[in-house]
Amino acid sequence: MKKREDSQIIYKAALSVFSRFGYKKTTMEDIAGELGMTKGNLYLYARNKKSLYRDTISWGLRRWQSRVALAVEKENDLRLKFEVLCHKAIDYLSRDRELHRLMAKDPGIFPMFPDKDPFESINLDSIAMIRDILEQGIREKAFRTVDTHQISQVIFLIYKVFIIEAYIRGKEEEYNQMLSETLGLMTQGLFIPPAP
Repeated sequence: MKKREDSQIIYKAALSVFSRFGYKKTTMEDIAGELGMTKGNLYLYARNKKSLYRDTISWGLRRWQSRVALAVEKENDLRLKFEVLCHKAIDYLSRDRELHRLMAKDPGIFPMFPDKDPFESINLDSIAMIRDILEQGIREKAFRTVDTHQISQVIFLIYKVFIIEAYIRGKEEEYNQMLSETLGLMTQGLFIPPAP
């Protein structure tokens, strides 16, 4: 197999093991065992447990982000793009139980107000995805004019609250209804009503 394919397999296995045991209790032997390889072979792909953990989380977050982006790309209507972005970004973790469990075990992966965001570049790409939809909506007169830089950050903060409360603190059921209400509030203040 190619190195990239090997990496995907390793990250998937590592995510499974880290999500079951957490970072501290997981050993490189556990991950190698999950892969059916020796610990020595695993070190061909990862310098140490810490770097494998960080790379695995980055892989999981990028996979989440790319699946949201694919869902958004399927929509042509900007209002639907925005709604799909909001719903899919939150809904994804209800299906990716391993990433969900790992984030619950290690809230530092997705902190609300970090001094140093461990996955800043990934989160900045998510904010850029929001900003792109807002800017396109403003250009096409589907959304009212807003400061897209600030509003995309505000929307991302709201999104983080939902992720932290629903999936990290385990209040998923309560937040499903609240998401619809919050999205309605955001869009009613954001969308320009269609001309008659």
